Amino acid sequence: MPLKPSKRNPSVAPTRLYEFGITKSSMRIIMSVTPFLAPTRRMFLLSAGAFIGATTLSRSLAAKSTNPAIGLATGAVAFDGDALLIAGSTMSRSDDGGKTWTGLSAPANIISLATHPERPGRIASGLASGGVAFSDDGGRTWETRSTGLVKGEVSGLAVAASQPDMIYASVEGDGLWKSEDVGKSWSLAMDRPWLEGSEQDVMALVSVELETGMGGIWIYAGTPVGLTRVPDCFCRWQDVQPGDAMDALVSGDAPPSVSPLPQGEPLRALTSALSSPETLYAGLPSGIWMSRDGGVVWSHLTKGDASAVAVHPTDENYLIAAFGDITKLSRDGGATWSALPAA
Repeated sequence: MPLKPSKRNPSVAPTRLYEFGITKSSMRIIMSVTPFLAPTRRMFLLSAGAFIGATTLSRSLAAKSTNPAIGLATGAVAFDGDALLIAGSTMSRSDDGGKTWTGLSAPANIISLATHPERPGRIASGLASGGVAFSDDGGRTWETRSTGLVKGEVSGLAVAASQPDMIYASVEGDGLWKSEDVGKSWSLAMDRPWLEGSEQDVMALVSVELETGMGGIWIYAGTPVGLTRVPDCFCRWQDVQPGDAMDALVSGDAPPSVSPLPQGEPLRALTSALSSPETLYAGLPSGIWMSRDGGVVWSHLTKGDASAVAVHPTDENYLIAAFGDITKLSRDGGATWSALPAA
């Protein structure tokens, strides 16, 4: 697969490294250092301390309603253990499968959410106004933790599959950032992916533990033009391909042509259950799509302009998805859906 220019290395000429006899082990070493080949705008921002401070925001619990999420423009959905979360300008939480809801005040307009079953009650929210807010009590109180994070809309969030204190965030117009201390400090992990001849913003993120990756961990990303991913060494964005990741990267094989996601559609939402990491769900304007093999082959589950989707951490068939101002649940892997009743 040809290397593509980027802000870090704009002079890279298209070539295939395997033509020069570079081995897998050599490739791993080369790729582990390539992100540091050239300084970027972000390095200067970090050295200048452009974005500092952490502000605590206390939010009180609001009254219950049957479903305050209906009619609300939904920015993100998630599971906190068995609880359902719906967020936008406010947040709603249901602890009984969507029968009743508790309305919560959001720290700001929320456009992305991330949780992890090993940290019940901890919710990370990406804000349209910039920054990441965290709650450790299921969404009742919030604290912004954005020291070192560049300013900008946080369009995607993910918790590392096997390291629940590591958080990944994508910032619109910038790149992929990571925090190893639950948001207390942030550092740049990767520039935006280079797709279709230009850098693309990341609209959705999910951390997936698969045997085919380097170290087993992949960060999958949805962009305005489709799907891409990077191993957690953050060496290089690449297409999703079958088989061993290093074999595919060295040989330059093209991604499979059978049953991919629709070409050119913006991929707004991605999710994977820890109980079945090879099972992925994606939200696109054409609807909800599913893959059972880590994103190599996709099938179309349901039509509808899907803006958000999440899967239960221990039940890969239990889904919540947002279609505009309508939120739906599926208990059978997306075969059938039921809309949450209006208030």
